Amino acid sequence: MTSVPTATTLPELLRVTAAGTPDAPALVTGGTRWTYAQLSAEVDLAADVLAGLGVGPGDTVALLAPNTASWVPVSFGAMALGARVDAFNTWVKAYDLEHLLASSAASVLVLADRVRGSDLLAELESLLPELTDTADGRWHSDRFPALRHVVVLGDRVSAGALSWTALAAAATPTTREPVARAEDPAFVLYTSGSTSRPKAVPLCHRDLVLNGFHIGERMGVTAADRVWFGSPLFWSFGCANALMNAMSHGACFVLQEQFTPQDAAALMAAEQVTVAYLLPSMVDALVGAVAEQVRAVGSLRTGATIGRPEEVRRAVVDLGITGMCNVYGATETYGNCCVTDHRMPLEARVTTQGPPLPGVEVRVIGADGEVLPAGEPGEMQVRGRVTPGYLGDDDATAAAFTPDGWYRTGDRMVVDDEGVVSFVSRTSDMIKTSGINVSPAEVESFLASHPDVVEVTVLGAPHPSRDEVVVAFVVARTADLTAADLIAWCRDRVAGYKVPWVAAVVDELPRTGTGKLARRTLQQDAADLVTARLEETA
Repeated sequence: MTSVPTATTLPELLRVTAAGTPDAPALVTGGTRWTYAQLSAEVDLAADVLAGLGVGPGDTVALLAPNTASWVPVSFGAMALGARVDAFNTWVKAYDLEHLLASSAASVLVLADRVRGSDLLAELESLLPELTDTADGRWHSDRFPALRHVVVLGDRVSAGALSWTALAAAATPTTREPVARAEDPAFVLYTSGSTSRPKAVPLCHRDLVLNGFHIGERMGVTAADRVWFGSPLFWSFGCANALMNAMSHGACFVLQEQFTPQDAAALMAAEQVTVAYLLPSMVDALVGAVAEQVRAVGSLRTGATIGRPEEVRRAVVDLGITGMCNVYGATETYGNCCVTDHRMPLEARVTTQGPPLPGVEVRVIGADGEVLPAGEPGEMQVRGRVTPGYLGDDDATAAAFTPDGWYRTGDRMVVDDEGVVSFVSRTSDMIKTSGINVSPAEVESFLASHPDVVEVTVLGAPHPSRDEVVVAFVVARTADLTAADLIAWCRDRVAGYKVPWVAAVVDELPRTGTGKLARRTLQQDAADLVTARLEETA
């Protein structure tokens, strides 16, 4: 068993590891291979760049970038200066980005110019015309008054923006004593729920270190491991879980920028990875295309995944990852709060999510607010290692937390006599698609802005490999609007995971006797729409 890290902040954790094992591999991604000493030097360089832009304690640096080598140094460099890092998702369109920039009040935005087919810089320029109107970098935005600098990771740099490459070439790395504090937010992640726009979830330094460490202990991770990760780092599964797991154990983090089953299998084999983080959709893709190649990676022995029992079982049996762990949690609980031990019997690992991690308490609450005994299903609440609350949203915080600090998960669970947690069902309308939370209210609000939409309701429907998908029912103003038109309109304007997977234009939406919208009565219709589309594409 590895000793619990004594470091209380993320930059300190990296510095301690770099001092103790400077030549150990730390990060592999693309053409980059950094030891812990080299990664630490890259963080010092990033801190110098950001310090030159005036970043200091209390500042917010927004990061909008894919899984490239720059992601970790930029994040840790900002934190070393006492700033927090707001991680934005790279599927954003202008509609999403406007809310994120306003909510974060970031003073510096570091972004990739493009991510695959998405022109992120163009989306930003549509919100911030000052970037193209000003050639000397001196501009002010009335829309985003806190924003002072835009720094681009890439070749296309707006006239009013700065180039990270140029700034780094002129910088002199300085070994600084990190000024971050254990209780300070390190990352702020944005998650959907019952509200119409994403909520800002701060995750603090010491709890990130401890939670990541204890997750790794359940998975059997050591400094000799090589942890493969191909989901986005900007989700808690990435920066709060996989990254913290690897770094708190001094392991090597093998990062894939874009997941495809063929590339993933090839990278796992080439790097002889030992640990894999998989979502159900990834398991499905790997089993369907490259199961034999993954099973041939003899080093691969453990990992983490979520999903129904049959989905977890496929990762163990079909992919040969015998020590795969089943996990449960939310962004608010630092990614995961319950994890099965890799040594538990297979049946327990596929049917339960394990006991809570050290430092975490769980309880199950009945319909009348009473604490239920072991074996009785009810809403699970979590206390211990949870976010201190949503930034700038006291109402959402009050709704999500009890007065004595328990986080209401919105999930119906069972806890047995030994404290092992099993998922039963959701109690909220939140949609979980490929591991991502999607707020029906947010998608409804966006769809309602379409000029030909009179009324809309959104809900989730089961999908064989994505858990759920987003389904929209729309009442149109004219007979010309089709479901295909509506979906295409969404794809051009909003992050891809919020786009309805299937939609239907209907004459009216069902209502209760009191006139309220009866969303749940459409559940079977939504499931039928998904089934029909799956059959069409089979």
